[in-house]
Amino acid sequence: MAGEIPNLEVQVRTGTGKGAARQVRRDGMVPGVVYGGGADPLAIQIPQNVLLKKLKAGRFLSTLFNLKVEGQEDVRVICRDVQRHVVKDLPTHLDLMRLRRTSRVNLFIPVEFINEEKCEGIKRGGVLTIVRPEVELRVTAGDIPEKITVDLEGQKIGDVITISAISLPEGARPTIDRDFVVANISAPRGLSSSDDEPEESEEATEESSEA
Repeated sequence: MAGEIPNLEVQVRTGTGKGAARQVRRDGMVPGVVYGGGADPLAIQIPQNVLLKKLKAGRFLSTLFNLKVEGQEDVRVICRDVQRHVVKDLPTHLDLMRLRRTSRVNLFIPVEFINEEKCEGIKRGGVLTIVRPEVELRVTAGDIPEKITVDLEGQKIGDVITISAISLPEGARPTIDRDFVVANISAPRGLSSSDDEPEESEEATEESSEA
């Protein structure tokens, strides 16, 4: 299970309704709600600058967070919606959903490449081209893998590594149905052109002699 689930610290919001929400925004906070998980909805607020930073980091809607609220037990949540101002494009409301350990969610999982020193293609000058440093998987909230591993031992120049060639953790499956490319071992730059040069030179010599 992943050991680096990021924390999301929020505060309990005392007031509800449009008037209270407007006051929260004037105070530099973004109102929100936490729901699901067999518990009552909880009104929350988070500093706007903190939320903006996390939104700019990317994939906020597909990241599992450890929600921290003072005086309450931590709970795992995933964001289901961030409403924005139609003109300023600033966040105006946040919806978080609690997850049970058996809940299924889509998350981006990092890909780790091992045994580069045993990769035949790299030894011969090939280059590891990583197409997807992360892969979106559908996983169980209580058993989220920290990473998926690609073993490069024996891979040759021209070999293509697709998702079907990677052993995924039990219960995890890609969100994309097709057999997409994760990485490949490409030939060194200039290899093809340099291979062609002698042939071109020979052809030029033949043409000159014929003339």
